[in-house]
Amino acid sequence: MLKKLGLFRIAKQLNISFSRTMSMASKSKNKDKGADSLKDGTVLKELSPWPEYINDRIKLWDRLKAEYDADVAAKTPESINITLPDGKVVEGQSWRTTPYKVAAGISQGLADATIIAKVNGAVWDLDRPLEGHCSLALLKFDDEDAQQVFWHSSAHMLGEAMERVYGGCLCYGPPIESGFYYDMFYDGKSVSSEDFSCLDSVVKGIMKEKQPFERLEMRKEDLLEMFKYNPFKLRILQEKVTTPTTTAYRCGPLIDLCRGPHVRHTGKVKAFVVTKNSSTYWEGKAEAESLQRIYGISFPDAKQLKEWQKFQEEAAKRDHRKIGREQELFFFHELSPGSCFFLPRGAHIYNTVMNFIKAEYWERGFQEVITPNIYNSKLWEMSGHWQHYSEHMFSFEVEKERFALKPMNCPGHCLMFDHRPRSWRELPIRMADFGVLHRNELSGALSGLTRVRRFQQDDGHIFCTQDQIKEEIRGCLNFLKKVYATFGYSFTLFLSTRPDKYLGEVHVWEDAEKQLEESLDAFGWPWKLNPGDGAFYGPKIDITIMDALKRPHQCATIQLDFQLPERFNLQYDSGEEKKRPVIIHRAILGSVERMIAILTESYGGKWPFWLSPRQSIVVPVGPQFDEYAQTVAKQVHDAGFLCEADLDLGTTMNKKIRNAQLAQYNFIFVVGEKEKTNHSANVRTRDNKVHGEYSIPDIINKFSVMTQEKSLHSEENF
Repeated sequence: MLKKLGLFRIAKQLNISFSRTMSMASKSKNKDKGADSLKDGTVLKELSPWPEYINDRIKLWDRLKAEYDADVAAKTPESINITLPDGKVVEGQSWRTTPYKVAAGISQGLADATIIAKVNGAVWDLDRPLEGHCSLALLKFDDEDAQQVFWHSSAHMLGEAMERVYGGCLCYGPPIESGFYYDMFYDGKSVSSEDFSCLDSVVKGIMKEKQPFERLEMRKEDLLEMFKYNPFKLRILQEKVTTPTTTAYRCGPLIDLCRGPHVRHTGKVKAFVVTKNSSTYWEGKAEAESLQRIYGISFPDAKQLKEWQKFQEEAAKRDHRKIGREQELFFFHELSPGSCFFLPRGAHIYNTVMNFIKAEYWERGFQEVITPNIYNSKLWEMSGHWQHYSEHMFSFEVEKERFALKPMNCPGHCLMFDHRPRSWRELPIRMADFGVLHRNELSGALSGLTRVRRFQQDDGHIFCTQDQIKEEIRGCLNFLKKVYATFGYSFTLFLSTRPDKYLGEVHVWEDAEKQLEESLDAFGWPWKLNPGDGAFYGPKIDITIMDALKRPHQCATIQLDFQLPERFNLQYDSGEEKKRPVIIHRAILGSVERMIAILTESYGGKWPFWLSPRQSIVVPVGPQFDEYAQTVAKQVHDAGFLCEADLDLGTTMNKKIRNAQLAQYNFIFVVGEKEKTNHSANVRTRDNKVHGEYSIPDIINKFSVMTQEKSLHSEENF
């Protein structure tokens, strides 16, 4: 649903005096807000007094902010035209008119509902003065960019509470797909979930105070002085900031390095809750310092928080780890972290998904290949992965040479293409590979099937000419449409174009982007442009699917690659000269493991018949019909479908039927004297719909049709 927040240069002209902030601090110190009892019997509450670095920061800020305000006030305003999305032009003054004033001029209700503005396409603070002629859009919370700004501001509020409660060194505090987090160095100590109510209480006070967000562009040397107490902020300044100045933001006593933008004030947040905590490493590096990470979620309306909490409850019921355990699909073991053990029923789902893709490969002219799992590091140096990805690879020494388990298939496919001369007549060559991949994910990042170390992909690489790109892309899009429709997913498409740092010639990029655009247009599906978000080696199409809970997942990818053909010196004979092929990287499932996690949660464990690990079960009305029940189960099984017989003598028929329904058997066959005589079974479903008596051959025939059609509602349409 949400895109990643870009970094934008912003400004804000509100000011709050040092004396007012100290007054706020004094009030807070006289209250034991959100006091929580800790395990050792002490009470967690706000620090009193606050850490001294807070006062030092504010003194420097107030001096520099006063200088900035005076500079803005001295600027001579000029008349400017502000163009709204409907084409209406509003007059204003440079350095005086703000987006908020424009919104209020339309209606106060609009101004109050607006989260952030967009000026000339870039997000912009509502209270930042406009500097010249511009276009202006006013974004509410239902806009993706507005949500990210809202959660970014909420992260600052959380950071303020963390400083006031723990006094640690704040690190990074970004918005994420749904909410935000803040990392903090806590000098060997840890955060507990028992702390959450204290943090929530402090944030509640911050919300009531309506602390304005201020922006200030500061010199690097002033920032180094301001954050001298925090070695992590100093690292950011010294390693990431390459310009003489950069921006910082303030809300209440918190001042932080930030490019913004932010909401007008902390009172815009009406509902806030800390959701979870974890440990992490500075910038994800295991050799670096250990940090405490605290997550949260917030909304501009309390009703939205209640809806979110209800959604989380439903999502928890559908958690693939829970369902995987209950349905005996898979498990993980500490002796092989991040590597899944698929039990027979889980393996059935895994293989069924793979066979579905393989059948589609056959129809679409892909040729399945098998490549090695282990390569000499020289291959990865040639492909460029060793320089940028080696820390995420499992590597080891063999006979004084460095080898590694493959984390992706593309370099191996390049060797396959290059193992003999190629002609234009062979192109396009479509290779498919389900080879096992390994990536050395940090143990703290592992999460069920969604983040693993060992996995397989429906990995494909198309080697084609420049002129064939359009047709191949169209084929890839039709492929993913077929697969996602079968699973019951809707999806959105994004075209990501040439980034600032890229390889190759501009005209080649432009031609490739044009072909991608034409392919998307011809596909007839709505798509959006993500300018500058392509990979450095080529433009790409990003695909986001929506599951049954309307959650977004990015699984499929279609990427053009101009780099690997260069690195491997790949060529084909065009009939006139040697030319380079283009590589199209494509995957629809992505990681098969991750896709199974998504399917598990989307279906909530109620698998459609063609995927189901429990397709049918036979329940005899009494022990005298056990033999016939076994006969029926064998007939259905021998026809290629999953079927069991429940012969438990200690369970009644009704109880067996109920157990089968709870276990999510798609179909339940009840058999007795009549069914035995007629060589039939009485068919009912897991949702207790009774279809009546059918002969066993009829049942098998219907099962065959269901499997071929891959219906999502076979039980209803039996």
